[in-house]
Amino acid sequence: MAQFISIHPKDHQPRLIKRCVETLRAGGVIVYPTDSAYALGCTIDNKQALERIRRIRRLDEDHNFTLVCIDIAQISTFAKINNECFRLIKSVTPGPFTFILTATRETPKRLQHSKRKTIGIRLPDDPITAALVAELEEPLFSSTLIMPGEDEAMADPEDIRDRLDKEVDVIIDAGVVPYEPTTIIGFTGEFPEIIRQGKANVEHLR
Repeated sequence: MAQFISIHPKDHQPRLIKRCVETLRAGGVIVYPTDSAYALGCTIDNKQALERIRRIRRLDEDHNFTLVCIDIAQISTFAKINNECFRLIKSVTPGPFTFILTATRETPKRLQHSKRKTIGIRLPDDPITAALVAELEEPLFSSTLIMPGEDEAMADPEDIRDRLDKEVDVIIDAGVVPYEPTTIIGFTGEFPEIIRQGKANVEHLR
């Protein structure tokens, strides 16, 4: 059974964050809140945890996975960033954006898109997410908690517990988090491309 840990969305307790990170470092899979939805998370070097997330969501090899980072410096280790990309990310983050970037050699191949060699990158505007990544001291592998056959992420932690109690190791209860898709910006060329208009309005970037 999963640990069900209630954390206040704005006034999180460091000891509870440490407990969640200890689970991650031990190879666990957690459910945690972001600024757009609940998500599944594990460490980037844990193949078994990644496969558990694949099974939960029934994802194929062409799925674009996401790394949640603490800052732009951390991003640059795992994704290629030119000056235009740097300025763009700096101007709109933290926030509900997913950037599709060309992966560097430091990014494990199992996390990259199998054909495009890209990786999704996020810098969410969420205190719990930020605390988890800061305590972990490395990016958090992340996948939005959209179950097979559904169009929206699960929003109520009680429903998540009912459905995933035996599938994950920790469920963070930060209250109901309504699903609002991130805005996806592709940046594998010279200029940004708005792939999906989501929660964040980026009309001014066109």
